Amino acid sequence: MLWAAPEIGASTSPQAEKPDMGGSGSILTAMVGLAGAAVGGFGSFMTSWLTVRAQLSQKVRSEARSRREEIYTDFIKEATRLFGDALGHEREDVSDLVTLYALVARMRLIAANEVIERAEHVLEAIVSAYLGPNHTLHELRQFASQGGMDPLRQFSEACRAELKRFGEA
Repeated sequence: MLWAAPEIGASTSPQAEKPDMGGSGSILTAMVGLAGAAVGGFGSFMTSWLTVRAQLSQKVRSEARSRREEIYTDFIKEATRLFGDALGHEREDVSDLVTLYALVARMRLIAANEVIERAEHVLEAIVSAYLGPNHTLHELRQFASQGGMDPLRQFSEACRAELKRFGEA
């Protein structure tokens, strides 16, 4: 006999066909709910952590850029003043160069090698100008037309390239 009729008194409802879990169904539901809350909480934590980390990274980069800008600006101001003075005065007193050497020393702590090398070239140009003869206005004009009046150009370009690595302020 391939087909058998259900026994009399037997229930055919879907409820009767479910196995008895002994109340573990509600525990399973609670566990799934807790797991979902944990995953959601972890996702929220990770989002917050990544946001704070990105903000901190940006702040550190901004501060590093500001520190470099300050040192480079101070160096350019002092080097320009000394170079102008050196073109009109012949002297062997190095006391005026102390501030400039101190700025180069500060650069050695944080700047790229190319920036330091360019700063050292500026120092050499200033020392050479001090040790050379005084220049007349006519000589200065000729010196400028030959590109000798801008010893800071390569230094400034190296600084700009390094500051670009740190993004916009």
